[in-house]
Amino acid sequence: MKRIFLFAFLLLTSFGYAQNILTYEKPPVFSECNSEAVADLKSCFNFTLNTYIYENFEVPQIVEDESYQGEIELLFEVNNKGEFKIIYVDALYEALKTESKRVFNALPNIAPATYNGNPTFVQYSISIAIPLVKPVRKVNILEDDVQITKNDSLNATLSDEFDQLAKELKPYKKLEYSSELNVPFTHSYYAHFDAEMNVIGANSHTAAKPFLYSDVERYYDIKAEKESLAKDTDTWLGRKLFNEHMVEIQGKDYWFTVNPIIDLQIGKDTEADFNSTWNNTRGINIQAGLGKRFNLTASVYESQGRFADYYNRYAESLKAFGPDPAIIPGRGIAKRFKENSYDYPVAEAYLSYTPADFLNIQFGHGKNFIGDGYRSLFQSDVASPYPFLKLNATFWKIKYTSTWNWLKDVRDEVIVDKAFLTKYMANHYLSWNVSKRLNIGLFESVLWADSNGRGFDVNYLNPIIFFRAIEFQTGQGAGNAILGLSSKYKWNNKVNLYGQFILDEFSLSEVKAGEKSWKNKFGFQLGAKYFNAFDVDNLLLQAEYNRVRPYTYSHNTEILNYAHFNQPMAHLWGANFRELVLIGRYHYKRWFGDAKFIIGQRGFDFNTDEDSFSYGGDIYRDYNERNADTGIEIGQGNTTNSFMTEIQAGYLLNPETNLKVFTNIIYRDFNPDAITASTMDSNTLWFSLGIRTDLFNWYNDF
Repeated sequence: MKRIFLFAFLLLTSFGYAQNILTYEKPPVFSECNSEAVADLKSCFNFTLNTYIYENFEVPQIVEDESYQGEIELLFEVNNKGEFKIIYVDALYEALKTESKRVFNALPNIAPATYNGNPTFVQYSISIAIPLVKPVRKVNILEDDVQITKNDSLNATLSDEFDQLAKELKPYKKLEYSSELNVPFTHSYYAHFDAEMNVIGANSHTAAKPFLYSDVERYYDIKAEKESLAKDTDTWLGRKLFNEHMVEIQGKDYWFTVNPIIDLQIGKDTEADFNSTWNNTRGINIQAGLGKRFNLTASVYESQGRFADYYNRYAESLKAFGPDPAIIPGRGIAKRFKENSYDYPVAEAYLSYTPADFLNIQFGHGKNFIGDGYRSLFQSDVASPYPFLKLNATFWKIKYTSTWNWLKDVRDEVIVDKAFLTKYMANHYLSWNVSKRLNIGLFESVLWADSNGRGFDVNYLNPIIFFRAIEFQTGQGAGNAILGLSSKYKWNNKVNLYGQFILDEFSLSEVKAGEKSWKNKFGFQLGAKYFNAFDVDNLLLQAEYNRVRPYTYSHNTEILNYAHFNQPMAHLWGANFRELVLIGRYHYKRWFGDAKFIIGQRGFDFNTDEDSFSYGGDIYRDYNERNADTGIEIGQGNTTNSFMTEIQAGYLLNPETNLKVFTNIIYRDFNPDAITASTMDSNTLWFSLGIRTDLFNWYNDF
């Protein structure tokens, strides 16, 4: 992790000079250069600085004794007071570093660089040759339109190649907001443009997420929104803290940004026996564009934390094979940190390529989501990141999304040679705008494992095929196919109705018998969104009901469950539940507030010697371990009623990076009929506050 931050630091410092080439009018000036023309000030600065170094640098004895030949690399700054400050120095001998610092500390104050007549800072890189070489000033003379260089050799001077690159730079124009990168998917931020994406007559497709910036750009101007929130500040620190990326570079046919990532929280769980909850995340985010059709981004996180007691228990219930005690939901495997906390590194990245206007291809490590609601019964983002390949094709009134995912089963019982078991998932989702108001979506998914050395089955590479038919062709038990239907209706420009229906297994004869057979494995979602509710701008109200029957998403071949890293790939409750979600979201300029209420009923297993049956909530269990064939009802088993409310409010510090300060309050009441080792009664009040770079959804509602 130290190397990551050093890399980010070097990027920032190395390109600081390049950025300032374009933004300051006059470089720093030594007193010896006062009589020089403005065009010659840079050359004079180089020569005067290198002459001072040559005359004052004392080569350490050990360097001379060992006949060393090499270079000292320095990054330094001339601040707005004209003072020299070394930022970074690298050399083979510690004595060379010490001498470099002594020489620079002895430099006199000079006239600082200016921008619009105001003093500003500027950063440089420089190399000092050992043995020292007396500098010779480079002078350019134009004679008869021919440039003559009297001396083209300078030691310990700024790189000409670097300067040439700097000249190619352009003012940064925030090209990410029209690029083929994904808009980081958080429910709270997507609410900013949900209304615009769902106006009557818009040919938008809003289920497959994350959205591309170029898709959103047609309906909502994210760039204008960010610019409208800019604070009036002239200082570099003020701009970087409140308005800009830490590093933002744009050249002739490329651009990139670099930003630190933080998530620092402190809180208190009234139910826990430890003093406080906390989280400490540090990381780096890089996003870039090369040409018009190729983009990439990467986020690397290093984190430690301790959460509310119910959250910690759930994380430890997900434990993977091996010595590590937990899996942090939505993040990944966590090792023990100190006595009762966790250390959990995460990396997410992807490449995005758009070979034609109608097609986008992504390959990376991350998450995807399909649905218009808060939950998804098709594919959600509640599990840990995974490798994926995704194709989005958009034409006429149709958007077709194909995704291939590489998943892991990390349980002890499926481990071979201490390696996690790999399984594969292929998804198709077709979104069709039937009319100006109505959208219909068709979904299919299949999971399979590397049985019989099968590996990645090429049968499922075809992006336009019915998986159910292929499942029959590859053999009974070779795969687990799931079908889905979604719809959305725009009642008006303020109200949207949406829903999903998922079908895992279905027996018409069993339905007709009316005996509530276990074979009827399905679920559905019904929801509504009210934009600018009650004529209050930027107020979104949402209601959603989810219901999934027992044994849905499970399989008689345990590894073919609809899950990854011991977490569901659809609804985070698995199966055997009913749930009502009520959400309100509001933002005004940089202020925001969210409120969420969840009322649910779930059926858990007892997992005791007296009752070890599967009641259909744990999708990792073989459905043949069920307690009965008929009379199957939602909530069966260890019936648990739960209520949860989460209220968050805060202030957006930097719109470009989505850095926000916030406070969050969670109340959770969890009441199982029977207290067991795996299902405990809980009454939690969890309060926390912090500062976070908000780039992904973090779910607390288990």
